[in-house]
Formats: sequence, C-alpha cells, structure tokens
Amino acid sequence: MTVADESPAGADPADPARLAATVARAQRGDLIALHDVLDAITPYVRRLCGPIALQDAPDAAQETLIVVLRRLGELREPAALFGWVRVIAVREAVRVAKQSSRAVPVESVEVPAPDDPALAADVRDVLNRLSPEHRAVLTLRDLEGLDEQAAGQFLGVPAGTVRSRLFRARRSFARAWRTEGSDR
Repeated sequence: MTVADESPAGADPADPARLAATVARAQRGDLIALHDVLDAITPYVRRLCGPIALQDAPDAAQETLIVVLRRLGELREPAALFGWVRVIAVREAVRVAKQSSRAVPVESVEVPAPDDPALAADVRDVLNRLSPEHRAVLTLRDLEGLDEQAAGQFLGVPAGTVRSRLFRARRSFARAWRTEGSDR
C-alpha cells in the first residue's frame, strides 16, 4: 500500500479511479477506507434526502448511511458507488417521509441555493407542501437531471408512472407557487 492510498482524501469523488479503489478496500474491511467512503458520500446523501424527506432529512440520511454500511459488500462495481447510493437515498428518504407524522415547519431543507436567499426559502416552503413521491420525482428529474427511465429505476416504478407523477408534481408545485406568491 502506498502513502497516497492511506491518505484521508482516498475517496476523492472527483477522481473516480481513486474512489473505486477506496470502495474496494472498504469492501475488504479497511476501516480507514470505509471512513473515506462515508466522508465522500455524506454530503451527496444529505443533498438528495433534504428535498424529499424535509424535516426528516437527517433521519433519512442516517438510514441511508446505515444501509450503505450494511450492504457495501453487495456493490458489484465500486465505480458505480454514487448511482448505487442515489437509489438507496431516494428510497430511504421516501420511506422515512411517508412514515413521518410530524408536521413541523422546516427551516433546514437543503435546496440548491440560488443567489437570492428569499427565493430559496420560497422554494423550500412550496416543496414542503408536496407529497414525498412528488418531491422525489422532482428531485430526480429537475435537480439530478435524470431521464424518466433512470428515475423510474430509482423509484421502482415504470417510466410512464414517473411521467405522470412529474406532471402532477410540477402542477402541484406551480399551484402552490402561485398561492405562495400571493402571500409575498
């Protein structure tokens, strides 16, 4: 093992080959590599869970990381880590959001912040009004940029279902946005 392999930056997401090597070491039981993998995926997991699970985003992120820890050995292609994690994160975020009975207003949902903080807050407020399924499809299609087929694979539904959910989600978002706009 080289010094570079042992560095804390071993799971640099910008270097896919290095990340894949770090994942492979983690799968073999290297705890430092496992720590590096978790460091690399945690911000991504939080970014995915935030708009879907809302106030339960920290719980959804934690559940996602637990599943990743338990199932990392099942990942066949270490280079596919982020795609594999995305599937788990979206499913866990939807599951946690559905189970939640809390109706506490959210202040910490991570939505990609534009230059206008007030606009970001308005978007968060409107997202809070949507169902977990609608937040998930909007996150995958509009924030992650996936096509219907890929989003359907992550959500475990056919592409046609993604299209219909996306249509309804965008319509609900637009309706809520107009209502929110009259309050501004």
